[in-house]
Amino acid sequence: MRLSVKLSAVCLLVLMLVMANLPAFAAPKNPIKQETDNIVKTAEKYLKAPYRFGGESPKGFDCSGFVKYVYDRHGKKLPRTADVQYVTGKKVDRSSLKPGDLVFFNTYASGASHVGIYYDNGRFIHASSSRGVMISRLDEPYWKPRYLGARRIIN
Repeated sequence: MRLSVKLSAVCLLVLMLVMANLPAFAAPKNPIKQETDNIVKTAEKYLKAPYRFGGESPKGFDCSGFVKYVYDRHGKKLPRTADVQYVTGKKVDRSSLKPGDLVFFNTYASGASHVGIYYDNGRFIHASSSRGVMISRLDEPYWKPRYLGARRIIN
């Protein structure tokens, strides 16, 4: 009887170790979250890239060129300008923002004239005309009153 209990315990321990290392038993990853995480990681790669009006490459980006470039790297084709990007995808409330969502601002022209990619915790990554690709806060004194809305490209 004693040997049987010990053998059962050892077998159970071995089974638990084997199952813990099998990918089939791992929790499945959410493909949408993984895709948006990858978009944010791609955007991070270009931090400090220079600003260039009309720029669409790491040699120089403007805001919408940066967003388009990042999404293109993941097979998501976006229009070229912020105003047209603003009517793409699904509208998202500010309180429901998720990494990878596009955030829009009214800066120099009526309607959407600036765009960035929501990063996390009230921050977004964008191509600033004064500092190139950088991370800013939605609640900064410059951005807060200019916030126009957000769109979700990946559902």
